[in-house]
Amino acid sequence: MFLGTHEPKLDEKGRIILPARFRDELANGLVITKGQERCLYVFPSGEFSSITDRLRQAPVTEKAARDYMRVMFAGAHDEVPDKQGRVTIPAGLRTYAGLEKECVVIGANTRLEIWDSQAWESYLADREKTFSDVSSEVLPGLF
Repeated sequence: MFLGTHEPKLDEKGRIILPARFRDELANGLVITKGQERCLYVFPSGEFSSITDRLRQAPVTEKAARDYMRVMFAGAHDEVPDKQGRVTIPAGLRTYAGLEKECVVIGANTRLEIWDSQAWESYLADREKTFSDVSSEVLPGLF
């Protein structure tokens, strides 16, 4: 499980150093792809395979499913971190997420998310206002 907030810097080659606490789980490979809210999702390769299996079950006659899969898979980039725990974020994905130098990596349960630091601060400030108002329809049976 991925938890916490970290603030690595994007270097001049478009690489970030993964937080040390996540490296073991990502050592065998990962997939970076476009996420929602203009962030990037980083999945361990095994988790991405599970997601792919579930997406295969979506009806190809459903336009929304086709659209989602096209965007997700077309932007996907698989990689194995180097010995220093660095991964390269391709230029197209950096542009999509607005990444320059200041980044935030958050743990989001089964994945990491990489955000532009200003975009994350804005998103978090907005969402924290309504955090305690999440209805039981969104998270049934949790509370």
